[in-house]
Amino acid sequence: MSSDMALAELKQYEGSSPRPADFDAYWARALQELEGQSLDYELVPAEFSSPLADCYHLYFTGTGGARIHAKYVKPKKLEDQGPAMAMFHGYSCDSGDWADKVNYAAHGITVLALDCRGQGGLSEDNLTVQGTTIRGHIIRGIDDPNPDKLYFRNVFLDTVQTVRILMSMEHVDPERIGVHGLSQGGALATACAALEPRVKLAVPVYPFLCDYRRAFELNVTTSAYEEIHYYFRFFDPHHLREEKFFTKLGYIDIQHLASRIKAKVLFVTGLADTICPPSTQFAVYNKICAEKELLVYHEYGHEYLPYLSDRTLQAFLKL
Repeated sequence: MSSDMALAELKQYEGSSPRPADFDAYWARALQELEGQSLDYELVPAEFSSPLADCYHLYFTGTGGARIHAKYVKPKKLEDQGPAMAMFHGYSCDSGDWADKVNYAAHGITVLALDCRGQGGLSEDNLTVQGTTIRGHIIRGIDDPNPDKLYFRNVFLDTVQTVRILMSMEHVDPERIGVHGLSQGGALATACAALEPRVKLAVPVYPFLCDYRRAFELNVTTSAYEEIHYYFRFFDPHHLREEKFFTKLGYIDIQHLASRIKAKVLFVTGLADTICPPSTQFAVYNKICAEKELLVYHEYGHEYLPYLSDRTLQAFLKL
């Protein structure tokens, strides 16, 4: 019961949003910038405690010098190097409670849960841009002449640093790293796996930040992409810059990164999703060339998905 296409059509859909001509050079330049970034971090003991895990606030310096925060949960009992998970949260939220991370730590999996810059958590957003800075992060930096000023460029790079910090930890096996998240978190898990090919497992759930033009063509005012409607209404009501707008968003469209993924992917979607329309998600899934599994919730949308936590834990236990 897809809200925009039948399942058979979704499995063939390749997306409608443009890919910038210099897309590969754009991300090569961005990743080169990370080569000079330190993997040093600061640990602050958390106010939360558990007999199963050590819990810390972890801070590192991200792109542009921003102070980035993540929740770090380390299993207490580790006999050897073990697997690890980078966890990413939904739009405008934060890294969440400690308890769900302790569940993974109880199974020997180290967790590092990122706070996205300038959203609901403790990470700093020091990005200075030309153009609007209200009503959403998708359009933050869209009118700046420098495409490197797009907000999500920095967040995607933060996810790569998160994984690399995990890989640098003595108790973590760098060959057993996975990424996971829902909605915006699903997009970040996808982008991270694409930009850091050493990631071995990705579990993105109904991902955001994909196929912006298709999202705009649907019921955009009630979806997670409402800020695109806001932009045209207040900044380009005659759509004179429409093609330029969607082409520039192509730099941060995860469907254009998907073919780079080397990790095994468990991709989760709900066909009744009106927040992140199924077709936008399938534009990503259909471009993944690595080993992949599609888990479809036919009667579910952008909501709690039964048994998913169990499936996700089982996937990470196989790392």
